[in-house]
Amino acid sequence: QVHLVESGGGSVQAGGSLTLSCQASRYFYSMAWFRQAPGKEREGVAAISGDASTAYANSVKGRFTISRGNAKNTLTLQMNSLKPEDTAMYVCAAAANSMTPEFGIRADYNNYWGQGTQVTVSS
Repeated sequence: QVHLVESGGGSVQAGGSLTLSCQASRYFYSMAWFRQAPGKEREGVAAISGDASTAYANSVKGRFTISRGNAKNTLTLQMNSLKPEDTAMYVCAAAANSMTPEFGIRADYNNYWGQGTQVTVSS
């Protein structure tokens, strides 16, 4: 059974930083972070493939960095220069199939989902 467990969320002031982590029960070639704010659709934030190629939403480019931990079944999201509009539930996802991050950042290409960790950015 697949498990994805996120951690690292919290409350921070605008301009601050947070690092999210996702612990997967096994290695996945393609993993991603998504977020969903109340009343808004789920948004792909960043994705990474086994060859370390990455993709980002335009709204977070230059501020967020997705990477894998030393243990390859660990995924991190370094978030800098946070804005109030980054407030959302952040969810880790993994795809059953190998793919480029341009596909992995799309929700319909992911098969496994974590429960999420809340990020709140105050102005």
